[in-house]
Amino acid sequence: MTLDPDVAAALQKEVREQGMSFEEALNTLVRAGLANRRQDTPPCRTPARSLGLRLDIDLDKALRLSSELEDDEIIGKIQPRD
Repeated sequence: MTLDPDVAAALQKEVREQGMSFEEALNTLVRAGLANRRQDTPPCRTPARSLGLRLDIDLDKALRLSSELEDDEIIGKIQPRD
C-alpha cells in the first residue's frame, strides 16, 4: 500500500503523539474513518421559502412589454438623430 505524502506525515505524527505502532495507528484511524462514513446522517434539507410571486400578474404581458421597450431602445440607437 502506498500512502500520499500528506497522509503518511499525518499518520507518523499520530504514531509519535499516541505512542502507537504504525500498524496500530493505521488500523485505528481507518476504523474510525469507516465508522464515521457509516453513520446514518440525515440528508441536508433546505427549507422552502415564498418568493412572493403574485398570481394576478400576467407574465406574458410583462414579457411583451419588456420586448417592446427593448425594441424601442434598439430603434433609437439605429435611427439617426435630427
